[in-house]
Amino acid sequence: MIDLILLGCGGNMPMPNRFLSSLFINYQGRKILVDCGEGTQVSMKMKNCGFKNIDLICITHLHGDHTIGLIGLLSTIGNSSRTEDLTIVGPIGIIDAMKAVRVLVEYLPYKVNVIENPEGSFALLNNYLKDLEISTLNLEHSTECLGYSFYFKRKAKFNVEKATKNKVPKILWQKLQDGKDIEFDGNVYTPNMVLGDDRKGIKISLITDSRPIYPIPKFIEDSDLFVCEAMYGDDLDISKAVKNKHMTFREAANLAFLGNVKQLLLTHFSPSLEDPHFYKENATSIFKNTIIGEDRLELHLNFNDSDKEIDRNKKNQL
Repeated sequence: MIDLILLGCGGNMPMPNRFLSSLFINYQGRKILVDCGEGTQVSMKMKNCGFKNIDLICITHLHGDHTIGLIGLLSTIGNSSRTEDLTIVGPIGIIDAMKAVRVLVEYLPYKVNVIENPEGSFALLNNYLKDLEISTLNLEHSTECLGYSFYFKRKAKFNVEKATKNKVPKILWQKLQDGKDIEFDGNVYTPNMVLGDDRKGIKISLITDSRPIYPIPKFIEDSDLFVCEAMYGDDLDISKAVKNKHMTFREAANLAFLGNVKQLLLTHFSPSLEDPHFYKENATSIFKNTIIGEDRLELHLNFNDSDKEIDRNKKNQL
């Protein structure tokens, strides 16, 4: 199961009831953060997220409402006694931005690895998130900006009949299931000798901030969850969306429809948008399975062989 918390769903400036952009992902006890706006640490503390096991921070772009919380967070992670490396991914400019951050956070008890503007798909070379495949997409915003897609792979199911037929010693079953070739008693055994067909993983895609450009539907295609910016709820604000390179609810919903996703989560609301729920129909008329984001909203995604709708557990805002 993958647990998500929308730590902050605001854009531009924090509001009394709305912190700035940040999404928390918990996978097998290891944690990923996408963006780190003001209020991120407060929401994490309120939801008991924990700081020590954050292995990956993905920054969509370098605007302050997505990055200002990073300075304090890195310091707090250091105070949690973390010593393992931490990876930060971001668009062009992230290396220079991190040099500036380190002026204020000079000493950290862990190493920070920075990946700038990765293209296509890649995986992290660590022991914690080795089953995660990350893809990026260059977006259309007022600065360099990346969209992210996270695919959590699922191991193929162990096939006892296949293992028995291939005369694989039981002592090797566990190691082969972990994907390792083994030489034993003069023979070489491979994982495909004990594993069945591949099983579907979970795909989570996130687009913020951007206009709804042509490549997005393919990039988010078949996502179990699509998290998308929705700066403006009112269709009449389309001129603002075009000018500021953001989206309306309707535009985000159209991307979800074209991308054949299972569920859409709207976020990154304008400070002038006091009640995003008032405009929900502008999205649901295009894509029914739409959730209006709110700070500390929880979602839970389950691996499912039958590929049913994702299991969602929405808890009340604290």
